[in-house]
Amino acid sequence: MIHFDSAQSRPLRGWLRGTNTRLPTGVTLSWVHPVDVKFHARYSAIARSYRYVLCNRTVPPTYLSRLVTWDYRTFNLTRMRSAARTLLGRHDFSAYRAASCQAHSPVRELRRLDVQQLDGWIWFDLLADAFLQRMVRNIVGVLLAIGAGEKEVDWAESVLQSRDRTRGGITAPAAGLYLVNAIYPDTYTGIPRMNPCRFW
Repeated sequence: MIHFDSAQSRPLRGWLRGTNTRLPTGVTLSWVHPVDVKFHARYSAIARSYRYVLCNRTVPPTYLSRLVTWDYRTFNLTRMRSAARTLLGRHDFSAYRAASCQAHSPVRELRRLDVQQLDGWIWFDLLADAFLQRMVRNIVGVLLAIGAGEKEVDWAESVLQSRDRTRGGITAPAAGLYLVNAIYPDTYTGIPRMNPCRFW
């Protein structure tokens, strides 16, 4: 999601096609829509959702190797889901943010944290009012340790309550992390909500 100001007047189709001719490979503008002058792509959002995708099989993926994280270990989804539930709600997520995070407040409301598995894939869907730097990857790292049996289920909550990043686990790799949606107030009309496909 981006926004920009322009004094130019042209059809929306023209903005869409013209902008895409100038973008680098791998970056595509999907739609355009005029918005109120007060709209800001980042600061007007009231919620965001992320998906983290893990290839979970004995051999690593080929053409998706840079797009997902691979882990051959066997994971117990029941344990991960139980741990995930303890993180839901409004909390101080200091223990789940990067040491270099510049956010003024570590308090965030995690509204959804689902763990799904299908055909050698595991994915994590998270929805919150906002996320701290590396918050998603740190949460996934903790859940994977619990799912692999390396930590107890209550470890996720213990890390949360500690408010100490050094008490957390290994940060999950960046490959596999996707911003799925930014959600805006209904006052900003015409902004579609993106629906993720099976994995991302």
